[in-house]
Amino acid sequence: MKKIIVIHTGGTISMGENSETGTVSPQKDHPLNDYSNLYFKDYMVETINLLSLPSPHITLKHMLKIKEVIEQKKLEGFNGAVITHGTDTLEETAYFLDLTVDTKEFPVVVTGAMRSSNEVGSDALYNLLSSIRVSSSKDARDRGVLVVMNDEIHSAKGVTKTHTSNIATFQSPRFGAIGIITKKEILFHGMKLASECFSITDISKNVLLIKAYADMDNGFFSCIVNNNYDGVVIEALGQGNLPPNSLPYMKEILDKGIPIVLVSRCFNGIVQDLYDYEGGGKQLKEMGVIFSNGLSGHKARLKLLVLLEQGLNYKLLEEQFKRNY
Repeated sequence: MKKIIVIHTGGTISMGENSETGTVSPQKDHPLNDYSNLYFKDYMVETINLLSLPSPHITLKHMLKIKEVIEQKKLEGFNGAVITHGTDTLEETAYFLDLTVDTKEFPVVVTGAMRSSNEVGSDALYNLLSSIRVSSSKDARDRGVLVVMNDEIHSAKGVTKTHTSNIATFQSPRFGAIGIITKKEILFHGMKLASECFSITDISKNVLLIKAYADMDNGFFSCIVNNNYDGVVIEALGQGNLPPNSLPYMKEILDKGIPIVLVSRCFNGIVQDLYDYEGGGKQLKEMGVIFSNGLSGHKARLKLLVLLEQGLNYKLLEEQFKRNY
């Protein structure tokens, strides 16, 4: 019988709806704890109420704490882990764990809910049960951290929240789900994605995320130059282009030895050094900007933070950002 640790961190999956006002708020006790003996008879499930936070309150320190608990439970002989989490920043915690936890023999699944446990049509208990099933599957090993929602299995690298309230909100725009959950089986399809794991014990770096837009204000760049940032991620336009008035500031940032990683604000495709005009991708590449192979801005920020903790130089940073998929 597989031994699974469930780590609760808060979020809608742990909240309740007020029947009179319709508002959703945290509860004193996690409502899903009451169902563990009833629904999980095929598994040995231990539950930890580690945090009780709405996901906008989750910090990098909290993510690191979740990682440490997972690693401790691996040492204690558990066979897999499920983390319940609020959906607003679920993909960020999942990707942080994907970068820092070895899942070769220990599946890690992150899940949440779009409807609280006492709402009509709640997906909370079902997603939790599905996640426990996935985390106990031998086929879930060595696939990186997984996100399980709404009968689908997604990789932490590719998944994103696409709708504010729909229960089918979590999608992987580039490659789609990597598996499905049926009443009888856990079915994976496609090749296993390349996994990477970096050993860290602290997050001490400061990386800023900027979104490009037409006629953008350069105040962001002045802030970077005049403050102690260790790195910058820019969600650029299209295939990796920026307004030309940003170039002098970017050069100043690069001259200070601060790495700049470029992603696209589009949710499909990758950035390329294709356009040869002032502010175009070719010019940015020649300046020394690092091009990321398909990550979103918020995930690229997490990866840069983790890589900077490793003390990697520019060349190694560039190599790592080519390896996202």
